[in-house]
Order: sequence, then structure tokens, then C-alpha cells
Amino acid sequence: MVDWDDEVDVLVAGSGGGLAGAYTAAREGLRVAVVEATDKFGGTTAYSGGGGMWFPVNPVLRRAGTDDTLDDALTYYHAVVGDRTPRELQDTYVRRGGDLIEYLESDDHFAFEMLPWPDYFGRAPKARLDGQRHIMPTPLPAAELGALRDQLRGPLDTDRLGTPAPDLLIGGRALIGRFLLALSTFPDVRLHLNTALVDLVVEDGAVIGARTERDGEPFAIRARKGVVLAAGGFEQNDALRAQYGVPGRARDTMGPWGNRGRAHEAGIAVGADIDLMDQAWWSPGLTHPDGRSAFALWFTGGIFVNQDGARFVNESAPYDRLGREVIRKLGDGSVTLPYWMIYDDREGPVPPIKATNVSMVEVQEYEAAGLWHTAATLAELAAKIGVPADRLTATVDRFNTMVAAGVDTDFGRGDEAYDRAFSGGEPPLVSIDRGPFHAAAFGISDLGTKGGLRTDSAARVLDRAGAPIPGLYAAGNTMAAVSGTAYPGGGNPIGASMLFSHLAVRDMLGE
Repeated sequence: MVDWDDEVDVLVAGSGGGLAGAYTAAREGLRVAVVEATDKFGGTTAYSGGGGMWFPVNPVLRRAGTDDTLDDALTYYHAVVGDRTPRELQDTYVRRGGDLIEYLESDDHFAFEMLPWPDYFGRAPKARLDGQRHIMPTPLPAAELGALRDQLRGPLDTDRLGTPAPDLLIGGRALIGRFLLALSTFPDVRLHLNTALVDLVVEDGAVIGARTERDGEPFAIRARKGVVLAAGGFEQNDALRAQYGVPGRARDTMGPWGNRGRAHEAGIAVGADIDLMDQAWWSPGLTHPDGRSAFALWFTGGIFVNQDGARFVNESAPYDRLGREVIRKLGDGSVTLPYWMIYDDREGPVPPIKATNVSMVEVQEYEAAGLWHTAATLAELAAKIGVPADRLTATVDRFNTMVAAGVDTDFGRGDEAYDRAFSGGEPPLVSIDRGPFHAAAFGISDLGTKGGLRTDSAARVLDRAGAPIPGLYAAGNTMAAVSGTAYPGGGNPIGASMLFSHLAVRDMLGE
């Protein structure tokens, strides 16, 4: 028997993209509780600089005049994801995202705009190279949140560097802010911070609620229609990473500190099946003086070299594909950490990176930590980073020759549309010939784990026999990713979190 402290229709664990489910429930007249383990709302979504959603042929894109079709988008998605996840699940994601945007846009709290962002597999059939499958939330003045402003997570510079939060919400913070504003208009919504999921309560085989710990005290919530687990991944839990074989370390993830896998463990404890538990959304990581390697992209120069001074990857590839290649080479020993970005002095000692996600601090701090090095010659630079001088010199000479020819015959840098997204459509090949020469240390980062509870296309959590567990749903990084081991395009993680939490509530409503 459970002594319930509160009773609602829908309980949502997590306050990132899963807020779409809470909003849907509230809008449809249901009583809702959201529990967030940390002291801020927003989860990993609030750290997203773009807050993008990959939803082909949605109303925003149709208004912009796209000629894309859902059939083309499905062809692309199927080609990239393959049979790693159920086809019905893939079809639901591609086909239903537009419906969700239409639903949200009927409420004045929500506004979206197109953010052109090429698909990440430019050579796959029906890839969209002009970015017309990607949207983002319209920026929102922080003042409109009122007291909720101080309860919104991020941005990363605020949480990690202590900088003041900006007055304009953009990207993921704008998305979460809009959901919080919309939810504040409904009387039967309870938003609980510092409330961690402990376990699920099962009666006659159905999940009927959850035990939580609110401000250190037990707090049980009954959920008459269902529980949606959308509490992020387990990227901040090194023990679980080791258990499931997820490369990397918790210190290098971009997920917030509360993403420790409590929802995963609660689902597993009641019989949920799991999948993709060794997977994450990967990226290269610029290593900062605090020892953490943080997601970085938009390289306007430089090459990566390994411990032998040899280049080993297309540095301008989509970040998940690039990260996966680094991990593969870490596995076979051809790359060790750190690997190094080599660049010249055309932009000074600061690496040619335009999106570090966590801002760089003073050059001297990186130098004092042994993370950035400068030398008059490549041979001297090689000595400082511990790689063979002749090999590093030969690597740079060969790269410069390919730059002059305009083609990277070694790794195809610039061959795909995404590679050229930050270089005005031209091949992103910049010679390394203006001394002094520099090196910056890199590691492997991630945007969160993507393994989780297996679901059907209604977001119902499945048991180990493949049957739905009544009353239990999952979305976002608590759900085994619909995209399998691939990252088809920017906005897949947030998009899936929003859509499947929305569909979970639709299922509770009998739709």
C-alpha cells in the first residue's frame, strides 16, 4: 500500500523536451505533475544552442515554400537508420513531427522559424542538402518568464563559467521557456524542482504512479492515466556508462548533472526491455583548463593528428560521425587521448573553432594546463606535443598540397554539404603555413546517451516479451533512440523527445 501525497492524471519525469507531453496533457484538460531531479527546469534541451527539431514538411517549412515530401524524408531516414529500429517507429517520427508543430502553433505561446541545417548523411538517397527539414524556436525575452526565469537551466556558460544569463532566450532555452509559460496558464499543473524519481509503483501489472524524493523527503504521486519517463540519459553516471560499455567519461558529457539514469533503472526494475545502451550522441571535444572536453564544431581551419603526427579523419564531418570515427580509432589504438588540432597563426593562438558551446577562457590558462602549445616551427611543435617531428611535418605538407589542389583525397573533407556549411559552400580546406604554429588538445564528448527503454510507436514502454507495460511511457534519451546508432540530422534528439512525449499523452487519451 502506498500513502499518496498527490494524485494526478499524468506524471512526467524530466523537464526537457518531455514538457511537450506535460503541455499536451494540460491542454487536453488533464491534471499534470512534472518532477525534475535538479534545481532547474530544462534538462539537456536547455543547453542546446539551436534548440533544433528535425521535422520534415512541418507548417513552418511549408510556409517557407519547401518542395520536400514525407516520402523523400522517409527514404532518407530509412537509408540512414536501416533496420536497427522498427520501421513503424521510424515512420511515426518522420510523419508525425509536422502534426506536433501544427498543434503547438495553434497556441500563441509557441513560435518557430526555419534554421537551414543540412542532413548529416549527404550522400544518402533523398538527403536534403539545403537544410529544409530543420526548425528552431523563435527567441524569447527572458523577462516574459517572470519568476520562472530563475528556474530555467543554462546556458552552459552560466552553469560552468558563472557568467550572467542573457536577457534573450535562444535555442533550447527559448523552447523550454515557451513551454513553461504555456504550462503556467493551466490551473492543474504542478512543477516540482529538486524532486528525483525513486521508483515506479505497480498494481495488477500496471504502473499507477511513482515514489519520488522531494527536497530530501519521500513524496508519492499517483498517476491515473500514466507515467512518462523523459528524464534524459545516464551520461552523468560513470558506473552505468561502464556497465553498458559507453565510451568516454561523465565529466566530458554535455548533459546536466542530474542525468544519472534513475528513470532507466526504474523502468528496468518493473520489467522494461532496453536497447542501444552502449550508444550516445557523440562529438569531438575541445579540452578546457577544468579538464573537461566539451562539444565543439564549426572549424574554420586546422587538422587533427594522432600520437604519430598523422591525420586520421575528416575534421569537418558531422560531429556524431566524427566522434564515432575517433571512438573507433581509440578502440584499435590508432588514436590515443589527447589528439591534437594543428593550426597556424592566421587567427592567432586561439583554435579556429567558432562554436565551442562552452566559451574559451584566457589563452594563458590553456597554456598553463598544457592544453595549447605554440612553436616557431612544426618540428618544435611536434616536440612539445610528443609526436614525431618528421611525420607531423610531412602530414602538414601533404595537407597543404591538397589545399592547393582544392580536394582532400585522403579523407574527403568538403565532399558533403554539411562539410561546407560553415565555409560559404566552398571546401573547408585552409593551409597551415603561417608561423608560429599551434596545437590544441581534444578529447571525446557527447550530448547524452541514447540507449533506453524500448517503446512502440505510441511511446508505450515494452517488456522483455515485447508487450506494452500498462501505464508506462518513455521519450527522449530515456527511450531507446528511434534513430538507432545513427544521427540523421540536427534536431533529432529534441524532436524525438517532444514528439513521443506528446504521442504518449495522446495514447492515454485513447487517440
